[in-house]
Amino acid sequence: MSTKISHTISVKHIEKSRINEVDFNNLIFGNDFTDYMFECDFRNGSWGNPTIKPFGNLSISPAAKVFHYGQAVFEGMKAYKDEQGKIWLFRPEDNFNRINKSSKRLAIPEFPKEIFFEALESMLLLDKDWIKPGFGNSLYIRPFVIATESGVSASPSSEYKFMILFSPAQAYYSGDVKVVIAEHFSRSADGGVGAAKAAGNYAAQFYPTNLAKEQGFHQVIWTDSNEHKYLEEAGTMNVFFRINDTLITAPISDRILDGITRKSLIALAKRDGITVEERRITIQELIEASKNNALKEIFGTGTAAVISPVSDFSHQQVVYHLPKISNSFATIFKTKLMEIQYNKSEDTFGWRYPVE
Repeated sequence: MSTKISHTISVKHIEKSRINEVDFNNLIFGNDFTDYMFECDFRNGSWGNPTIKPFGNLSISPAAKVFHYGQAVFEGMKAYKDEQGKIWLFRPEDNFNRINKSSKRLAIPEFPKEIFFEALESMLLLDKDWIKPGFGNSLYIRPFVIATESGVSASPSSEYKFMILFSPAQAYYSGDVKVVIAEHFSRSADGGVGAAKAAGNYAAQFYPTNLAKEQGFHQVIWTDSNEHKYLEEAGTMNVFFRINDTLITAPISDRILDGITRKSLIALAKRDGITVEERRITIQELIEASKNNALKEIFGTGTAAVISPVSDFSHQQVVYHLPKISNSFATIFKTKLMEIQYNKSEDTFGWRYPVE
């Protein structure tokens, strides 16, 4: 059955929900998907035929340009359900703006705001039973765009597919994270696509991350591509360093992703009177702070884990241990951020977005 939910988007309803096939007590992040997905195609110079339909496979030409030239960008965001059963998004306009910024950098046409939000909210209402209440439960949202024109000429595609998928998620516990500081590989370079959520950025990280895992580490702290002197990001996350009671994080540039969790944490810290420095920090400064016992914490920030504390870091085969401290900034700010996301505390910033 196909019906119109507005003047814009059509919806094809499922015959039967798959929700009872999913074990919500044992979710593996990103493995299970909800009943619906959204797709919209760019052809002849415009976006058209926006449709919400049952989740399923795509049929696509092996000559689609996404496979040959990597025109693909994505976003990561979450929906939350509070104790009253109301659904909330967190700063969704930032995600929308960023996927269009990423698209522009890869010569992909920008997506219309009104269709994005209508599709997102309509899908959330259709799949509302997949959003479980309770601190830590959420629905991970993956908007993405791929180039679909058939052809292997080295030029931008003239056709694209914009999609949104949902995946139920639980509280993310990573345990102690051990990282190695990159001395050879780089995540991005000046003038490159580091600030975009381009699919290829993540593919290029897998090999050096695998090398780090072979040495007993979980992730890589990336350094600048020119000198491998300055600390930039950790794994797929922005990274913060607490030296004494000051938080330091690399400034946003064309190499570093403008993380939504990152800037939310900075706003919370400044509100609470904590000094935040957005500046370049060297490996040597970090090591000296560790030796002087001034280095209190390192943690990554991102949508999936929110905040992920680091227990050890390594440079030139020397391992430096971080102290275990009570009342850490990582714990404090993760709790404060999640209390806003789950409608458990006042949102003085206007970050919560109701889905009605």
